[in-house]
Amino acid sequence: MNRRKFIYNSSIASLSVVGLNSCNILDKNVKISILHTNDVHSQIEPFPFNHNIYPDRGGFAKRANIFKGLMKINPNTLIFDAGDIFQGTPYFNFFQGELELNLMKKMGYNAATIGNHEFDAGLDILKRNILNNDFQFISSNYDFTNTALEGLVSRYKVYKKQNIKIGVFGLGIELNGLVNSSLYKETKYHDPIEISNEMTHKLKTEEKCDLIICISHLGHTYQGDKISDLKLGRLTSDIDLIIGGHTHTLLKKPEIIKNSKNKDVIINQVGSNGVYVGKIDFNFSNFNKNSNNSLVEV
Repeated sequence: MNRRKFIYNSSIASLSVVGLNSCNILDKNVKISILHTNDVHSQIEPFPFNHNIYPDRGGFAKRANIFKGLMKINPNTLIFDAGDIFQGTPYFNFFQGELELNLMKKMGYNAATIGNHEFDAGLDILKRNILNNDFQFISSNYDFTNTALEGLVSRYKVYKKQNIKIGVFGLGIELNGLVNSSLYKETKYHDPIEISNEMTHKLKTEEKCDLIICISHLGHTYQGDKISDLKLGRLTSDIDLIIGGHTHTLLKKPEIIKNSKNKDVIINQVGSNGVYVGKIDFNFSNFNKNSNNSLVEV
């Protein structure tokens, strides 16, 4: 199956509002909705009412209701997280990540990539939580050979929604100097650019994917040569969407840049602590290609 032409609508969903609007889809189109979060940092409950920035905002329960409503509108929905699920509230100190993964699985998350804070309780505890909750992590540039996570983390996954194949791979940040080596043990870090080219070739050429998504915990942008989502998008080809994390960057609307083949790459990141949910809609058609951006508050 050839990669279909697509148009996209983008939105950031605020968790403090519950109104939902549906969109009619022509029979000739297939709409794939991508919902995403990043850097939730164990924010299980909403912020307190007296919080100076986000009073009563966020929380897993509110986000679960939003997911439920959006998935009812469009069953062709996938949900991803771009890392740093753990660390930031006493819930992590007490449960060491088990609660977060248990709730995310029940909420309908399909997968997450591994952020630096996923290592905070050590590999053995992370292994236990993955096995106990049947939670799917995707990481392409961390090599977990000879560690507790060997065989538990996928390099990529292919999802199929109404004959549309969506290929997903994940990228993590360099751990050396950021995470204590006693926590990540023999985990090896590989160059994100080289790995991205390998993954996109596999997903496009071998798996015949119509849409290729990178879940990234590299960070949005930096001064200097450090690899970021923007550099990744510009230096690689065939990634359609980069879902970002690590730098807690809140983009009011997704950025669109050109890749190494002068094709569009969509980049999005939605702050931190689960206050916002990113929503990107891809409308596939065998006919003309048009595009439209929108910002919708949910």
